[in-house]
Amino acid sequence: MTAGATDPARHDAAPEDALLDTARAWLGQDPDVQTRAELGELIDRAERGDAAASADLGNRFAGRLAFGTAGLRGELGAGSNRMNRVLVAQAAAGLAAFLLERGGDGGDGPSVVIGYDGRRNSRVFAQDSAELFAGAGLRAILLPRLLPTPVLAFAVRELGASAGVMVTASHNPPNDNGYKVYLGGHDEGAQIVSPVDAEIAEHIRRIAEAGDVGALPRSLGYATAPESLVDAYVTATAAVAPAPADTQGFTWVYTAMHGVGWETLSRILDAAGYPEPVPVDAQLDPDGAFPTVAFPNPEEPGAMDLAFETARSVNADLVIANDPDADRLAVAVPDPHAPGGWRRLTGNQIGLLLGWRAARLARAADVPPGASLACSLVSSPGLKAVADHYGLDFHTTLTGFKWISRAPGLVYGFEEALGYLVNPETVRDKDGISAAIAMLGLVTEARARGESLARVLAEFDATFGFFASEQISIRVADVSSIGRIMAALRARHPSSIGGVAVEKVDDLLVGVDELPSGDVLRLWLADGSRVIIRPSGTEPKLKLYLDVRGDSADDAKTRIATLAGGARDLLDEVG
Repeated sequence: MTAGATDPARHDAAPEDALLDTARAWLGQDPDVQTRAELGELIDRAERGDAAASADLGNRFAGRLAFGTAGLRGELGAGSNRMNRVLVAQAAAGLAAFLLERGGDGGDGPSVVIGYDGRRNSRVFAQDSAELFAGAGLRAILLPRLLPTPVLAFAVRELGASAGVMVTASHNPPNDNGYKVYLGGHDEGAQIVSPVDAEIAEHIRRIAEAGDVGALPRSLGYATAPESLVDAYVTATAAVAPAPADTQGFTWVYTAMHGVGWETLSRILDAAGYPEPVPVDAQLDPDGAFPTVAFPNPEEPGAMDLAFETARSVNADLVIANDPDADRLAVAVPDPHAPGGWRRLTGNQIGLLLGWRAARLARAADVPPGASLACSLVSSPGLKAVADHYGLDFHTTLTGFKWISRAPGLVYGFEEALGYLVNPETVRDKDGISAAIAMLGLVTEARARGESLARVLAEFDATFGFFASEQISIRVADVSSIGRIMAALRARHPSSIGGVAVEKVDDLLVGVDELPSGDVLRLWLADGSRVIIRPSGTEPKLKLYLDVRGDSADDAKTRIATLAGGARDLLDEVG
């Protein structure tokens, strides 16, 4: 070989050697027996030339799981691109450094309250975080057991904490977990928004680059929150809608979707005076394996099949479901025209009904000027019609309750993805439990008038207009394909969708209506219809949100079907 020439085999081996070195360094600081064994086996196989093991390692260490406004969320497993104890330790230490830099509550220093749900490793991640927060000199408070996300959001405000952490992946697939961050003080217990996420991420980066998480100080000097904290949440939530005097004969079904909602909800039902539901027994207790559903999300096909089966067996009037961390609410009603005799209401239908209820209560309470209803920009425009009718302000925000909860003068907010904020003075996040109580109040009050929930929906249409919505979700194997589709749509705007001309395109990346920048395209059509296209913030999906307003229920149904067909054709063209 001539001087200066490079051995091709040695050149190819260099990246492989670097990858193995990275994996070995990670293995050396991993405190978890399971992920250490998992990673150790992969390293051994890769060292023996196993191409599949090398590819797996490459994926696990292809960057870091990004920390953003939603915190962390991803698949469980070893590696910097997975959720595990090393990554959580780095996140906890980074958040602690951010809070210490930011300053604390008076002379007591920063405080953090930590909650966790029933997913695999949630308790472990929460315990690690409490020890690391305490070791960093923060006042750390761990919730007394696995509890719904809304209880953690409540605790941040109730305890006057500087921040809160909830270990949950909400309704994601079974092998995922996550790490949500809330801020107290001026943020009033809301989830973080930019630029705080970037500031925390920078601290996390510095912690990760410093090396071994085993060297981070830990302490068992954290506190456990008292049961009185949960009692306070129960009392406040029961007051959202106390049961009417007569609920005799009202039969309803509840599923917790293998999550943590039932224990807390059952106490609130008793305090508020509602009859106990007929439970979906197979899904009532927390089980991080989610054995009866493919995806523990009430929106997914088949997720509520057991609830409908139970409802048919008892001739129920209503079905209510929470997602696994109980921050979302699903509702279904009897419908002889629906498959199986039951129809799940859309998130927009629930959101508009609860918004109507909130607006009536606000007017009856003579709320001060500036009181408002708010929803995300992808949710139904029907909420603005409600606000206008009752003389309330209305705000449109980017998707997510980190934005909705910050709307000025908020008395109620929702997003179409089954998220509802009915008690903003108590919780500054979506809350599927308080929303369930509000819905039970609405249903039982209507029942006392001799009306069904389906009849109330018809009354809404007659009062505010015939709104119809549909969502198209495209799940992808390669997340980068979403970026290619969005780029193609930006490069060449469609001239029409479903035979209706596109009159205007708003690209939120460049800023629209004082909204923060976001990867969202909003298309306005000549007939007043609207199409919004954006990537999902938590799943590998591209989402399209379609909204129309018709002259009648049948007209709205026809318009939305035509628009949906056109939207699918558009995706076929650019995908």
